[in-house]
Amino acid sequence: MGEPIWTRVGHAIAKGLRIDLGPVPPPIETEGVYSYFEQEPTAADWFRGHTPTVPQVRRYVWNMFPFLHWIGYYNLQWLVGDLVAGITVGAVVIPQGMAYAELAKLPPEYGLYSSFMGVLIYWFFATSKDITIGPVAVMSTLMGSILIRVQAVHPDIPGPTIASALAIICGAIVLLLGLLRLGFIVDFIPLPAITAFMTGSAINVCAGQVKTVLGEKAKFSTRGATYKIIIDTLKHLPSARMDAAMGLTALAMLYGIRAACNYGTRKQPQRARLFFFLSTLRTAFVVLFYTMISAAVNLHRRDHPAFKLLGNVPRGFKAAGVPKIDIAIIKAFVSELPAACIVLLIEHIAISKSFGRVNNYTIDPSQEFIAIGISNLLGPFLGAYPATGSFSRTAIKAKCGVRTPLAGVITAVVVLLAIYALPALFFYIPKSSLSAVIIHAVGDLVTPPSITYQFWRVAPLDAVIFLVGVIVIIFSTIETGIYVTICVSLAVLLFRLAKARGQFLGYTQVCSVVGDNALKNGEGFKEDPASFRRIYLPVDYQGGINPRIRIHQASPGIFIYRISDGFNYPNASHYTENLVSHIFATTRRTNPQAWGTPGDRPWNDPGPTRSERKALLANEIPISQLPTLKAIILDFAAVNNVDVTSVQNLIDVRNQLDRWASPDRVQWHFAHVQNRWTKRALAAAGFGWPAVSDGSVGWQRAIFDVAEDLEVGVAAQENSASSSIRDSGDDTPIVRRQSGVGDSRRVRMAVVDGINRPYFHVDLTSALKSAMEE
Repeated sequence: MGEPIWTRVGHAIAKGLRIDLGPVPPPIETEGVYSYFEQEPTAADWFRGHTPTVPQVRRYVWNMFPFLHWIGYYNLQWLVGDLVAGITVGAVVIPQGMAYAELAKLPPEYGLYSSFMGVLIYWFFATSKDITIGPVAVMSTLMGSILIRVQAVHPDIPGPTIASALAIICGAIVLLLGLLRLGFIVDFIPLPAITAFMTGSAINVCAGQVKTVLGEKAKFSTRGATYKIIIDTLKHLPSARMDAAMGLTALAMLYGIRAACNYGTRKQPQRARLFFFLSTLRTAFVVLFYTMISAAVNLHRRDHPAFKLLGNVPRGFKAAGVPKIDIAIIKAFVSELPAACIVLLIEHIAISKSFGRVNNYTIDPSQEFIAIGISNLLGPFLGAYPATGSFSRTAIKAKCGVRTPLAGVITAVVVLLAIYALPALFFYIPKSSLSAVIIHAVGDLVTPPSITYQFWRVAPLDAVIFLVGVIVIIFSTIETGIYVTICVSLAVLLFRLAKARGQFLGYTQVCSVVGDNALKNGEGFKEDPASFRRIYLPVDYQGGINPRIRIHQASPGIFIYRISDGFNYPNASHYTENLVSHIFATTRRTNPQAWGTPGDRPWNDPGPTRSERKALLANEIPISQLPTLKAIILDFAAVNNVDVTSVQNLIDVRNQLDRWASPDRVQWHFAHVQNRWTKRALAAAGFGWPAVSDGSVGWQRAIFDVAEDLEVGVAAQENSASSSIRDSGDDTPIVRRQSGVGDSRRVRMAVVDGINRPYFHVDLTSALKSAMEE
C-alpha cells in the first residue's frame, strides 16, 4: 500500500519550501522475528485525540446531571436518612444564615434567601452527598468588606444590588470554568495554602465578632487587619454593655453543651447517636432559648430594647426579582472578583474532597464548579448573595447519615417554612447571641497546633508557607492572605521544578532472599549467580540505602543520567548544565590538540599546560588518566512530554559535547520514552539514530529487544510445562507454553521497539548494552 495522499502532498510542499523532513530509514531486514516500524504521530492524530467523539459528547451531557445516575434507585431507607439530615441541617442553617448576613452587611433575610436557593439547586448537579451550599462566614466577611469599599465610592448603589451582581458574575465565571472542564485548576492550590486561608479567615471572623458579643458602644472598624481589631476591642472593653451577658453566656452554653455531649458519648457509647443529635441541635436550642429571654425582657420596650436585637425580618421573598446589573456596578467590584471566585472554589472543593475521602466516594471538581456556578447564577433572582459549601453544616449533614444530595430539598423546605412562619420570632433574637453562634461555628476552622506540627514533620517548607499565610491574614486582609499563600506556593512549585536535579546512575547486583536467615551470619544464604539481578541507583545517593553497597560505574566514557522531574523549558537548562559540568570534570577531550594554534582556542578553554603539552608531544606520559566521552544514556521514565526549548537545549548540548569528543561523535541513547510525541520531538531533532563521524546518520543497531508474540493456534501437545525449541524449517525462535492440560500454544518472538528508532530503548539495561557495543 502506498503512502496516503495527504502524506504525498505534504512531502511535495515541504520539498518546494526546502524543508528538511529528516533522514528516512532504509529497509531493515530482521530475520527470525516479527519486525516493527513505529509510526510517528501526525497532526491529524493530535486533532483526533483532542476532538470529542459523539459518545464523549453524550457522556459530557449525561454527566452534567449526576442526579440522573442515582434517582432511579431511590428508596425508603434513603429517604429516612435524608429526612433526618435535611431537617437537622435546616434547624442549624436558619440562625447561621441570618448571622452570616450580618457579616455581609446585609439584612438578615438575605441569609435565609441564600440558604434556601443554595440547597434547593445544588442537588441537581451535585457529585457530593454531604455538601451544603449556602452563606458561609469567610465569604460573608469578604462580601461585607466589598460592600464597604464599593459604597464608599458609590454610596447610591444599595448593598443588596451589589451582592446580587457579584453573585451572578462570580457564578458565571465559575460555571464557565466547569463547562470547560477546568476543575483541575484547584489542584494548583496546595493544602498548606488552603489551611492557612481557613485558619487566618476564621481568626479574622472571630476577632471581628467579639465587639458585637460584648456589645461595645465605641465605634471602630471590624473589617481591617485582625491585629488592629483585637487591639481596638481590648482598648474599648470599658464600653461593653448588657449585650455581653447575652453573648458570652450563649457562647459558654454552646461549648458547654458540646463538651457535655462528647463526655456522654465517651461514658455511654450506646447512646452516642442521641448525644450527637443533642450536640448538633445546640445552635437552634441556644438561639431559641435566648430569643425567649429577649422576648420576655423586651416585649414591652421594643423601641428601647435592653440590648441589640435582630429587628424586623420581612415575611416571604420580598427581594425576588430580576437583579440589576450594569457596567457601573461591575466596574465597582471588578478588582474583587479574583478573591471572591477563589473563596467560592477553595472552601467548597476542599470540603467536598475531604468528605468524599472520608465517606468513600469521589467528587468531580468540574461538575462541582457547575453546581456552584448555577447556584450563584439563579440565587440572586430570589435575593441571594454569593454562597458556597459550608464546613460546619456539611459535617453535621455527614454525621446525620445523609444518603443522597436530595437531603438539600428537605433543608430547603425547612428554610422556606422559617421564611414564611417565623419572621415575627426573629425580631427578638439578640445580635450578641448570633455573634456567639458565628464564633462557635467558625472556631472549628482554626487549625490546631498538632496539624501544624504534622506539616513540619512531612515538609518543613509547607509548614512555613502555612504560618506565613496565617500571619499575612492577621496583619493584613483575607484577600491579601489568599494571594500571598497561592503565589508563594506556586513560586515554591516553580522553584522546585526549575531546580530539579538529575542523577547519574550506576548499577549493582541484588538478590532477594526469603526470611532473615541471610542477615544472621549468612546462615541459609547461597550465592547463586542466576538469582541476582541488576538495578540502577544514583552514584551519589544519600537516601535510605546502606552506604556499604558498592555501586559500579556504567562503563568508562558512558554516562547514565536520570531526568527526575519532567523535562521542559523551566528546568531543561539546569539539567543539562549539571550533565555537562559532570562530564567535563570526569572525562578528557578526545583530541587535546584539536586547535592548531593557541590563538585558535576559545577563551574559555585553556587546554593543557605547557609542561603537559611537552610531555604529550614527547609521548612520555598520558595527559590524563580520565576516559574519553563515548555515550550518554538519558532515563526519560519521569518525562511525559518535551517542548521546543528543552529539545533545543539538548541539541546545543549535543553540539557542545561533540566538540569535546571530536573527531568522534557522542552517541545519545534514550530509555523509557513512553510518549509518542516525545519520541517524535527527539527524532525531529536528530536523536534516536546512531551518528557517525562525518555527521551523517547510521542505521545499524547493536541490540534488539524482543519479546514473546503469541501466535494464533494451538500446537501439538507437549509434556513439559515450558520448553524452547526451534522448528526445523524455520529460523524463527519458537517457545511452546503450556496453558492447560494438553494445551500448548506457539510463541514467536517480536521486536519490542521500532527498529527504525534504534537508540530508543525499552530499559536502561538494553541502552547500556547498546552503548557498550559501539
